Amino acid sequence: MAQVTLEMVAEAGVVGAGGAGFPTHVKLAGKADTVILNAAECEPLLHKDKEVLRDYLDATIEGMAASMRLVGANRAIVGIKDKYHDVIELCRARLPQGMEVCPLRDAYPAGDEFILVYDALGRVIPPGGIPLHVGAVVMNVETAVNVAISAGQPVTEKFLTIAGAVAEPVTLRVPIGVTLSQCVAAAGGPTIPDANYMVGGVMMGTLQADHEALVDKTTGGVIVLPNDHTVIRRRQQPWKEISRIGQSACDQCSFCTELCPRWLLGHPIEPHKAMRSLGFNMVGEANTIGTNFCCECNLCTLYSCPEDLDPKQVCTQNKRRLASEKTKYENPPFLPERAATHLRNRKAPMARLIQKLGLKQFRNVGPLRNDLLPTDKVGIKLKQHIGAPCEPLVQAGDRVTKGQVLGRPPVQGGKSALGTPVHASIDGTVSSISGGVVWIQK
Repeated sequence: MAQVTLEMVAEAGVVGAGGAGFPTHVKLAGKADTVILNAAECEPLLHKDKEVLRDYLDATIEGMAASMRLVGANRAIVGIKDKYHDVIELCRARLPQGMEVCPLRDAYPAGDEFILVYDALGRVIPPGGIPLHVGAVVMNVETAVNVAISAGQPVTEKFLTIAGAVAEPVTLRVPIGVTLSQCVAAAGGPTIPDANYMVGGVMMGTLQADHEALVDKTTGGVIVLPNDHTVIRRRQQPWKEISRIGQSACDQCSFCTELCPRWLLGHPIEPHKAMRSLGFNMVGEANTIGTNFCCECNLCTLYSCPEDLDPKQVCTQNKRRLASEKTKYENPPFLPERAATHLRNRKAPMARLIQKLGLKQFRNVGPLRNDLLPTDKVGIKLKQHIGAPCEPLVQAGDRVTKGQVLGRPPVQGGKSALGTPVHASIDGTVSSISGGVVWIQK
């Protein structure tokens, strides 16, 4: 197989498969001394990353090696939770020189790239920064596999875990563009009559009301939960209620701040001050609360707060408003030494988080089913990445083959806009193009 190049990675449509969807060829155009493989998968009940790492270790290693060469790194680190002894032993037996394993505590949010970079390298990414600012590139396991195969095939398939209230929790390999309901059916279907789909995980995922929504390059999993589950009730709470209760009930205990992963890294975010702002007109102070730097991990809301308030939603509302106003926190204070003092002993143990979230009743497994999920129809979104939506290159009635380019990012100012091409995931006929989706029928 040909040596992987940035152009191949771009043409194959590789993006961050862990949920972010940032075009990988842009990330690999930087320079770093270390590539970190994010196999931590800190969302409760999800198992996709470690399952793919185990079954596709050779391809993962190839993807890491290609990434090291492209960014000029001399070291690669596999960050994986220390409880996965079998996968760690397998990696250590097969990783070549220059690659190593970094066992991580079974805590949340171990998979956050800021936390992972600190755990693996002892380096603190500055507020508003990215791993490249401290000489690192972080990539998801599935992304590494897609980099490895980019010389020969584009991204047309996805791995995702289906868990929670389903008959058989499982990690599936599916064509991009199948529906969430097809994936849940492949896990034996819901075991409850009032199924709700948390897409991407219970902490940072989204509550998806449309069960026919489409799997794309960033879909990492679906957790099925009943209407009365605390996670669902919290996600359905309206902003007016969140704000009103927050004003009256927050006693400024500051647990949300004391356990905030970003605050523990020395970033200037203080969720308890965001809560305080609900009840007071903090003129001129809203920006200095630091909500710009909220990573939206939800730990403050679903774990830290003893009053069951929603500091995360308050922070994100503030964050969105500041973004719309194009207001930035200039020269924010940064205390990276705080990480060495507090971070290690303030991590949220996964067992405790699962207990707190009411997830202990569900089987915490997700074995990989390697057979590709069969389907006669897919819907390929023209936007599956950070950046501009693709412009379609096909029209209704066209015959397409698996791997064929269906759309490309538009050309703006003489160069392609940020994004990647999208490809057909099955052979078939384009039945329609509507709502930013190319529909293909076998």
